[in-house]
Amino acid sequence: MGKIVARKETGKLCFDFRYLGKRCREQTTLDDTPANRRKLMKIMEKIEAEITLDSFDYGRYFPNSPRAETLSKRALKRQGGYRETPLLGEFAETWFAEKEIEWRNSQIRTVRSSLDRHILPQLGEKEVGSITRADILEFRSSLAKVTSRSGKKLSASRLNHIMTPLRMMLNEAADRFEFSSPYRGIKSLRVPRTDVQPFTLEEVWRIIDNVRPDFRNYYTVRFFTGMRTGEIDGLPWANVDFSRRQILVKESLVHGEVVATKTDGSSRAIDMSEPVYQALRAQQQVTGDQRLVFCNRVGNALDHQNVTKRIWYPLLDALELSRRRPYQTRHTAATLWLAAGENPEWIARQMGHTTTEMLFRVYSRYVPNLTRQDGSAFEKMLRQQVPQSSQAPEDPETECVVAEEVSHAR
Repeated sequence: MGKIVARKETGKLCFDFRYLGKRCREQTTLDDTPANRRKLMKIMEKIEAEITLDSFDYGRYFPNSPRAETLSKRALKRQGGYRETPLLGEFAETWFAEKEIEWRNSQIRTVRSSLDRHILPQLGEKEVGSITRADILEFRSSLAKVTSRSGKKLSASRLNHIMTPLRMMLNEAADRFEFSSPYRGIKSLRVPRTDVQPFTLEEVWRIIDNVRPDFRNYYTVRFFTGMRTGEIDGLPWANVDFSRRQILVKESLVHGEVVATKTDGSSRAIDMSEPVYQALRAQQQVTGDQRLVFCNRVGNALDHQNVTKRIWYPLLDALELSRRRPYQTRHTAATLWLAAGENPEWIARQMGHTTTEMLFRVYSRYVPNLTRQDGSAFEKMLRQQVPQSSQAPEDPETECVVAEEVSHAR
């Protein structure tokens, strides 16, 4: 760390720091006073920052120094030892250290993994200011060829997540070193529509009736609240309000760690339907003395991957239902609420959405399949409002057919 010291011979202040492995001392004409020390220390801190980012120009700060002849930008360029901007690998560490204090632990792990496994091995030795649009697109193209252990290629969503830290770093570097970000104008890959495969109400009851008894309450709550896996696995009894019949979603279990919900919308109160209320009352008799509502025998959180492999998939196979991720229980809740005619704004609040936009975009197309009454409400309204004079003459045979249809509909 550089410092400001006073020369014994002159009493003048000077800079004392290390650069490129050499100790550098540069004298000033300022006397040794507290005010002058503060002034020079600010400059020293700036010098240290530029040295760290590999953007320090000795000749700009000390143009009259003999060292400027050998350590200036121009001299170092001639020697091949100067870079206009730091290497991406170097800048990545600075950027990561600054950003990680803003992130949850799960995000820190995800970004670190993207850096170490994908971004830095391919682009880490390039100067941030020299990376081009072509470099970025070539890198993304190479990622698209990567396969997982199962032989599957990375999804568009996963590719976008890997590219996000690169975009953030290049945009930040562009602001700091005053160059145009090569990422400008590059759009994220189009992600296919959310895979929504809801269960019918009949299938839901079959699952609940046939699941292992110790998981019956768990799946009842999942199917009829729309809670995410992390939300239900991390649900404490303290957030179950029986008097108001509400479940308060304030935290989530992520990689074995309980963290606050991601957004203000995710933090919400879910109204208990009667099946949910009864399931939680029954569960209280089992785990009421533990912190978590759903836990293993020693009170620890459920291992959702283990539950999926040992409980969920075998159950679907036994019932001859197509295999679907447990997240489909959340989609099922949304589609059942819509099919029942619940207020979309209420449904959005239950799901943790701030608006109804996602609700209609993702789920509305499934409502007709669940109710088999698409458009019937409108037809019913028209029949009720048709003026008497415009109605067709009554036909006894027709009346019988209509009466029979209405009877069947009931």
